[in-house]
Amino acid sequence: MGGASAVPTRPYEPPLLHPVHRIGARTLDFSRRVALMAIINRTPDSFFDGGRTFALGAAVQAALKAVDDGADWVDIGGVPFAPGPALGAAEEAARVVPVIRAVREQTDAVISADTFLPAVAEAAIEAGATVINDTSGLHHPDLARVAAAAGVHLVITHSLAVPRTPYPRPQYQDVAAEVAQFLRRRAAYAQELGVPAEKIIIDPGHDLNKNTLHSLEITRGLARIAELGFPVLAAVSNKDFIGETLDAPKSERTEGTLAAAVASIMNGARILRMHDVPAAARTIRMTEAILGWRQPAYLRHNMGDTNEPDRGA
Repeated sequence: MGGASAVPTRPYEPPLLHPVHRIGARTLDFSRRVALMAIINRTPDSFFDGGRTFALGAAVQAALKAVDDGADWVDIGGVPFAPGPALGAAEEAARVVPVIRAVREQTDAVISADTFLPAVAEAAIEAGATVINDTSGLHHPDLARVAAAAGVHLVITHSLAVPRTPYPRPQYQDVAAEVAQFLRRRAAYAQELGVPAEKIIIDPGHDLNKNTLHSLEITRGLARIAELGFPVLAAVSNKDFIGETLDAPKSERTEGTLAAAVASIMNGARILRMHDVPAAARTIRMTEAILGWRQPAYLRHNMGDTNEPDRGA
């Protein structure tokens, strides 16, 4: 019999160009932790909640509750990515700016504006946003210029379609490699436009111009994207690739979402964009403890002269 093969003892660690990011008042060390981004949609037709937080008060309350429940970050958007009628910059800003301003007055959490319009980004930054989350892959180059001028972070997402337009039957030869190549080019372009590397975050865009098989392959191959050296944001929460994999409606995708979230972390993601903040926060804390980054809240089991009963039995 041959000798036993070596067993890896360390998890995958992405080669972060800049592990520590100062975002507004928060400092996030992505070599030792995963940030939790809560989703706040001020839209009447949002993908998941169908307009539950469209009212101003509801959106503000949801954002503050998310922070109380463990979110490091709230992502506030006024327009879905999905195909649909365009919304003017003034109307989009009217949706997101009051929420950003009200939330900023009450918390130092990271706030991002989910927008692909430069004018909305400018208004959001003035109201207190410290990140611009662009799901269009810099369709508008001026978005990067706005972020650069303000000194805020920029999320660059892989997507191929013009915003709010369909992209039927997307085709890839090697989806993880092609997404990585796209993000490498767009990150370089953002730097040419003035955004420093230490303020760039990348998102492979699960389900954005991709089918379920593509999104599953991206999750498996996320390390190939993390190899670029920028913090990777995984927006997997309740996505259709989870619903189609499990044959589950949106209301029954929690377990699949958490499984995809853990797989993403283990393959290099350092920011998770999630709907169910309490469940996601517990999942992240447990994963961080397994990775050796976080100590348990307390130690009691089998720690004394007389063993405690096993409450999990």
